[in-house]
Amino acid sequence: MIKPIGSNELKPRFVYDASEREALAKEAESLPSVVISSQAAGNAVMMGAGYFSPLKGFMNVGDAMGCAEKMKMSDGHFFPVPVLCLLEDIDAIKDADRIALRDPNVDGNPVLAVMDVSTIEEVSDEQMAIMTDKVYRTDDPEHPGVAAFTSQGRHAVSGPIKVLNFSYFQADYPDTFRTAVEIRNEIQEHGWSKVVAFQTRNPMHRAHEELCHMAMEAVNADGLVIHMLLGKLKPGDIPAHVRDAAIRKMAEIYFPPNSVMVTGYGFDMLYAGPREAVLHAYFRQNMGASHFIIGRDHAGVGDYYGDFDAQTIFDDEVPEGAMEIEIFRADHAAYSKKLKRVVMMRDAPDHSKEDFVLLSGTKVREMLGQGIAPPPEFSRDEVAKILMDYYQALDD
Repeated sequence: MIKPIGSNELKPRFVYDASEREALAKEAESLPSVVISSQAAGNAVMMGAGYFSPLKGFMNVGDAMGCAEKMKMSDGHFFPVPVLCLLEDIDAIKDADRIALRDPNVDGNPVLAVMDVSTIEEVSDEQMAIMTDKVYRTDDPEHPGVAAFTSQGRHAVSGPIKVLNFSYFQADYPDTFRTAVEIRNEIQEHGWSKVVAFQTRNPMHRAHEELCHMAMEAVNADGLVIHMLLGKLKPGDIPAHVRDAAIRKMAEIYFPPNSVMVTGYGFDMLYAGPREAVLHAYFRQNMGASHFIIGRDHAGVGDYYGDFDAQTIFDDEVPEGAMEIEIFRADHAAYSKKLKRVVMMRDAPDHSKEDFVLLSGTKVREMLGQGIAPPPEFSRDEVAKILMDYYQALDD
C-alpha cells in the first residue's frame, strides 16, 4: 500500500488510549480554554483522524506563510495550505502554556482538543492578505472560502494538539465518517493495492458514476473510495445525509459487489480550487489511495478559477517528490446522444454542445423540486428519487 506523506506510518493526533483520553478530558476542564472557529475545529478533526499526518498541531505564522507561498514549512515539510488557529480574543489564554480548545459546532462547546501552546502571534494585515491571495487566488469577500478565512481573528495560537473526539461527525454520521487510519485498515482488509479516490460535496449523477468507472478501468484499480465532505458547505448545497443516501444507492446498484467504499471526512469546504485540490490529494494519499480523480474546476466556486487550474497546479507549483499519489485528470463528462454513453467531452471532438445531455445545477434543482426526474442519461432514477423527496420536503 502507498505510504503516508513524510513517514512510513500515519501519525494521528487522536488519543486512542482510553485512560489517557479520560485523564486529558478531566484535566481540560480546569485548563484555560477558548472556543475556536469552525475552520480550526475542522483542522483539528483532520489532524486527529490522521489525514494531515505528520502535522502535529496548529502552525505558527512563519510556517503558515511558508505553506501559503511555497507549500513548505520552515523545516522543509510539505503542506499545501496554512493550518491556523486564529482567535479574536486571547485574554483567557494569553499567559497559558496548556489550553483546551472548545468545539464551536456542538452544543455546550465541549473540549475538542488540548494544546501545548508554543506561540501566540498577531497576524498582520499584510500577512493575511498574502495568505488569502496565495490560497484562494482572490480577496473577494463574496468568495465563501475567503469570507470564512478572513472572518476569524488575527491572533494565531500554535502548538501540538491532542484530539479527544471527532466533533459531531462521528455521532451524526456513524456509518460514513471514517478516519484515515480506519480507511487504510479497511483497504488492507480488502487486499486492494491500486485504489482510486473520488472527492464529492454533491450527490453523484450519471457522469460522476461513469467517471469513476473510467478511472478504475484506466488504472486497473482494485477498488474505489468515494470520500464525501461532511462539514460545512455554502448555502444551497445538499445536506450530507441526503448525499450519503443517494451515493450509497448508486454504489449498491451500479458497481460490482465489494468494489466501493462509501466514506466521509469532517472538514469545512474551503472552495479554494487548485490549492484545495492539492490538499485533497495530500490527505487521500494518507488514507491509502494510490490514485485521485481531479476533474474540471475541482473544489471551485463561481468563476474564480480556470477549468483545469486544479490539474496544472500539480505540474507548475507542487514541489517535486512531495507526494506519490497519481492524479487521474478528468474532463467534464456527459452523456453523448451520438454515442449513447457517457464520455469525457475532450474525447468527443466532433461533438457540439447539442450532442450532449447537459443540465445546469439550477435547472436540475428546479426539476427535482417539482417532482420531475432528470432524464436517465443525466441521473439514475433511484438517485433522482432520493433527491426529489428531499427537495419536495423543503417546499412542504
